[in-house]
Amino acid sequence: MKKILLGAFGVLGLGAVTVIGLLQAGAIDMAADKPHSPAVHRLIEWAREQSIARRAADIVPPDDLSDAGRIRRGAGNYDAMCANCHLSPGIEDSEIRKGLYPTPPNLSKPANADHSDRTDARRFWIIKHGVKVSGMPAWSKGGMEDEAIWDLTAFLKIMPDLSPEEYRLQVETSDGHTHGGLEEHGAEMENKSGAAHPHATKPHAHKHAHKHGV
Repeated sequence: MKKILLGAFGVLGLGAVTVIGLLQAGAIDMAADKPHSPAVHRLIEWAREQSIARRAADIVPPDDLSDAGRIRRGAGNYDAMCANCHLSPGIEDSEIRKGLYPTPPNLSKPANADHSDRTDARRFWIIKHGVKVSGMPAWSKGGMEDEAIWDLTAFLKIMPDLSPEEYRLQVETSDGHTHGGLEEHGAEMENKSGAAHPHATKPHAHKHAHKHGV
């Protein structure tokens, strides 16, 4: 038994040394235009989903995710912050999305329409905390508060059912890109000093030219 354990530790040690040697030699291609092998991709995807499921397990979505006000606010923020990567109804790709790896999911597709509480909690966690080595930012680090994240979650629930025209109407009737964050920080600085802080920004609507590949 002792020899078996020593042999197992020896194999593990040799494997670790080999991996370190490959990393030191720069043998691992970190280019975004060189995909992982299918096996590595599946392993990373499995580990990511296990991690998110564990951390989102205790999140309880609010009861009012179908509220029209939440959906309207979420539409404005989605169009300003998310559409370039995750697309919108009628848009099949974008310039930035083509260069991202892994490719962000197209959240406007009906295949991504899931109305379960677990999906809502998962989306909330991802928007708030982001995902390492994926290009998905932790929006809370920019000051996005939980209520605005739930607004986005509410909009994601209904977006796959929208036509391009209905999507544009939701965005145009929203308040644009408004969710506190840096805007609130700028307002606080202005109140304290009596003058606008040099890095303060105001809530604003983003208008984008939604063309294929743009």
